[in-house]
Amino acid sequence: MLYGYARVSTLGQLLDNQIQNLRDNGVLKKNIYTGTSTDRVGFQKLLDTVKSDDTLVVTKLDRLARNTREALNVLNELQDKNIKINILNLGIIDNSSIGKFTTTVLLAVAEMERDMIINPTQEGKKYAKKHNPNYREDRRTRRKE
Repeated sequence: MLYGYARVSTLGQLLDNQIQNLRDNGVLKKNIYTGTSTDRVGFQKLLDTVKSDDTLVVTKLDRLARNTREALNVLNELQDKNIKINILNLGIIDNSSIGKFTTTVLLAVAEMERDMIINPTQEGKKYAKKHNPNYREDRRTRRKE
């Protein structure tokens, strides 16, 4: 059985593109679970549902988890249950030594890229808070002018 997982990590992101990509790759709508960085209920339901010989499909490796450590734990748990993992932009992640090594390196690079984006963004926010009296961090609280 094919199952899909889509996750967003910021307010501005949408699940639609990931869900369509999963559907285009054979995952039935009823078998797609979703989550956010703060709400992992859907992911837990997915983990409770998948069983041996099922395949979990995600669009990108960084959609599987929030960081390298969490992703490795999830991958190990899935592989221990004999669940195949298909990362659409990489392929099938297997349980071999090379598969595990490649996955670890890719996860570390993805986390580094994320940190390289977040750190300058946080510095920019600090500067804006200090120098712009109209600055508001949460986009949802901005009023239309």
